[in-house]
Amino acid sequence: MMNTLGLHPPASSAWLRGRRFAWTVTDSLAIARRILVRIFRSPEELAASTSTPIIFVLLFRYVFGGAINVGHTGYANYLMAGIFVQTVAITSLAAGTGVAQDLHSGLIDRFRSLPIARSAVISGRVVATLVRNVFTLVIVAAVGVVVGFRPEGGAGAWVAALGLLLLFGFAISWVGVTVGLLVRNLEAVQNVTMTLIFPLTFLSSAFVPTQTMPGLLRIFVAHQPMTQVVDAVRALVLAYPVGPGAWLAAAWSLAIVAAFAPIAVYAYGRATTR
Repeated sequence: MMNTLGLHPPASSAWLRGRRFAWTVTDSLAIARRILVRIFRSPEELAASTSTPIIFVLLFRYVFGGAINVGHTGYANYLMAGIFVQTVAITSLAAGTGVAQDLHSGLIDRFRSLPIARSAVISGRVVATLVRNVFTLVIVAAVGVVVGFRPEGGAGAWVAALGLLLLFGFAISWVGVTVGLLVRNLEAVQNVTMTLIFPLTFLSSAFVPTQTMPGLLRIFVAHQPMTQVVDAVRALVLAYPVGPGAWLAAAWSLAIVAAFAPIAVYAYGRATTR
């Protein structure tokens, strides 16, 4: 429709916001595809992302498993939910190393010269990390079956468990990106991310039941996010009663995204204007 002057009316702000969002999604997917092509063309990088969780599966299953009492289920069944969550966390935090590497290599400067959405650079990294998580989880689950993992949850429970794992990975990716943008030194980023993830993993229900822990420590362990996600995933894949655990795990993940995604976008803006 034309106005009385014969000119087209200006586009509405809602239409413009929709177009910007569509452009951002397109740009993010293009960058994610670039990252994934590079990863899957690098056997060394794929091997590095799967070797650590496989080592943990074998170590805990055959070295520590016989000494840990987990009740009526076998230790392999108890262990794998913790391995899944640890794997997702480690892989997702590696997004920070990738961002720091892009900053040092000058790739971010080249992206700045292109007509792409600013947030697409980091959101594309996060999307690529989600796809990488799916690949790694499939490999780890197969290794788990070999060492005695016998899940009893149905297809719907597995879909829900995968959704929780990917949501948690999405949240932790933003933590990793934030660390990468703020610290920027590759070795320092790796040290900071490992310092974050390993204490939270071992101070959770990932590998041992929490009932034997001291009182105050047990209270912290029971309410920290990794325990919530581990317990929910374990209940889903082993057909245990889930209760409100899945909702608490999802709420923790969404809270982490809400806290770190704005910081990451702000830190990226600061890093690319220096």
